[in-house]
Amino acid sequence: MTEHVVFVGNKPVMNYVLATITQFNEGVDKVVIKARGRAISRAVDVAEIVRNRFLPNVKVEDIQIGTEELDSTQGKPLNVSTIEIYLSK
Repeated sequence: MTEHVVFVGNKPVMNYVLATITQFNEGVDKVVIKARGRAISRAVDVAEIVRNRFLPNVKVEDIQIGTEELDSTQGKPLNVSTIEIYLSK
């Protein structure tokens, strides 16, 4: 099974909502919304807007949180929070 993923960044929320809805409309049963750092709240907004406004039959199957270590400009590693929201029909 190939994962259908929407990576959330700094664009407006509706761009990611549209990308998620497009995935479901193409016949995909599961979509993963992924985000890091400050984009996490935007990812949660995307999942909620998709569920509440556009596709009420979509359920949150799982949510996974974690931490990624990134290289910073100061030389010491930087910890960044991550989230993966699994939506399914």
